[in-house]
Amino acid sequence: MVNSTNWIPKNIFLTKGTGVHNEKLASFELALRSAGIASYNLISVSSILPPHCSIIDSEKGNRMLHPGQVVPVVLARSDSNKADTLVSSGIGIAIPRNRDDYGYLSEHHTIGMDARQVEDYVEDLAAEMLATTYGLQFDPDASWDKKRELWTIDNRIVETKSIVAVSPSDSSGKWTTVVCAAVLIV
Repeated sequence: MVNSTNWIPKNIFLTKGTGVHNEKLASFELALRSAGIASYNLISVSSILPPHCSIIDSEKGNRMLHPGQVVPVVLARSDSNKADTLVSSGIGIAIPRNRDDYGYLSEHHTIGMDARQVEDYVEDLAAEMLATTYGLQFDPDASWDKKRELWTIDNRIVETKSIVAVSPSDSSGKWTTVVCAAVLIV
């Protein structure tokens, strides 16, 4: 019998990578290699940061994993083969003050946003998802500062973090892929 608590991740790390190749799939593979996660069988999961899950650095996280291992990830991927395109992706994390509560991960993949825009977007989205689980009234059209003020006043969201990858597309028409991943270690 499988114990379901064995499937709750205890650690998480963030990573990012960029790949450029004539073939779209090969560009994605190179981005995963750049991120240090190409040797795993990645499975996409939804956006929950488990209670008591520790955020660790990618070097430590990769030492805990093995080639071929099935690894849950929240993955953001963006690609383009059009010249003069800004290819962007990001992962945001909203961490609750009470670590008995779960937090949220968000992912975003887009064309044309710079690093700061992606960072603000993914952190904002993760915090919004967490804030609404607490029953906070949330205005999606409010300014970022107003939302941040709401989270500070409520005092249940302790912090947000993010990782973003932004790259100009290849000028010769090769595929450029950027990935960001939140890698969950069971």
